[in-house]
Amino acid sequence: MIYIKSNDEIKIMREANLIVRDLLAYLEEKVKPGISTAKLDKLAYEFITARGAKPSFLGYDGFPASICTSVDDAVVHGIPSEDQILEEGQIIGIDVGAYIHGFHGDAARTVAVGKISPEKQRLIDVTRESFFKGISVLKDGVRLGDLGAAIQKHAESNGYSVVRELVGHGIGRKMHEDPSVPNYGMAGHGVKLRKNMTIAVEPMINMGKKEIYVEDDGWTIRTDDGLPSAHYENTLLITEDGYELLTL
Repeated sequence: MIYIKSNDEIKIMREANLIVRDLLAYLEEKVKPGISTAKLDKLAYEFITARGAKPSFLGYDGFPASICTSVDDAVVHGIPSEDQILEEGQIIGIDVGAYIHGFHGDAARTVAVGKISPEKQRLIDVTRESFFKGISVLKDGVRLGDLGAAIQKHAESNGYSVVRELVGHGIGRKMHEDPSVPNYGMAGHGVKLRKNMTIAVEPMINMGKKEIYVEDDGWTIRTDDGLPSAHYENTLLITEDGYELLTL
């Protein structure tokens, strides 16, 4: 079922998503060679709870941490660890969620660890560009295929591939609600968006091939070919003539 949010519900979602926005900005400053992903997770937990919220991911289907930390060829859902120490030249996808007053916020960024190669920087840049190319078409009455097609076209025209098995989602009282929000598709097809729907749009773009696999931990998803992947996500509100980014 797709939920259309009331104005009061949207006010709460703005609060949840502002926490997410501020947390990502905070964590981006902390990403440096030598820090463990477990330390980033600890900082995130402290930040979220200090704002009166709860980490959306902690305990979600058994997930053991407050954030996802996905390094280099990890696409998404990496589990923070004391043993995973960030190294110069890596990239890390940080996905965070916050829950307050019955509603969730959700966003992700891929961040450079120190100085990275031009190839990795271009992957990060094009992933972000793909997000904005996609949402540029959004407004009341637009179909999700228009969004997915725009994301896919920009990513693939730059020589990258779009993950198929993982998609964006509706968000509100639940972290994952209908509709599914693919990062690929055909214009003119799919669910029709309506004013006051809230969705999380999150391109996951691979430097190499689109194929992925799930690691033995049951969570971390990696590229089959071992090449890097980037992730960029925001929660947004559909308006009559466009959208409102709730995590920017």
